[in-house]
Amino acid sequence: MRIVLATRNPNKPREFRASWPEADFVGLDVVGIEGDAPEEEPTFAGNARSKALWTAARAPGVAVLADDSGLEVGALGGAPGVRSRRFAPEATDTANNALLLRRLQGIEDRQAAFVCALCLALPNGRIIEVEGRVDGQIGTTARGKDGFGYDPLFLPVGGHGRSMAEMSLAEKAALSHRGRAIERLRAHQDLRTS
Repeated sequence: MRIVLATRNPNKPREFRASWPEADFVGLDVVGIEGDAPEEEPTFAGNARSKALWTAARAPGVAVLADDSGLEVGALGGAPGVRSRRFAPEATDTANNALLLRRLQGIEDRQAAFVCALCLALPNGRIIEVEGRVDGQIGTTARGKDGFGYDPLFLPVGGHGRSMAEMSLAEKAALSHRGRAIERLRAHQDLRTS
């Protein structure tokens, strides 16, 4: 099965390949789409579905996989949530992380979770939707040089006190929200019979 990964984020294909070995399908293409797929839904699942269907309409005959993911911080009422990529006005990783640290200044409860919703739109019209989640907390300073987004600030449960950005790609794939979502997708019966 050829799967088109609908993303403009150059970091996501690396994470998908680490969590889903090439042997599982014929090819993984990163589709360069003109314009932005819609991301106006209030949930990660809604945005993933919207992006998958929007891309599938422009790439007929192939399976399209779309992801929407982000960070939910309890003390901030779940923010940044679906606005994780656009949390700060500048919408850069540096600006988003700086704003998150400012918003959490003086707050002791720094519990958070990374959430990833995946939607796979199959050529036969079926849709498979899964979600992965990893709990953790927000550190007080950015640590590590790998990863992207909020990875330097996020200390996952099971990460032995390291941030996501301090882990190898294989370590991150084993416990991340995206890795867990991909694992659920790979095990889905509809995918095995398609």
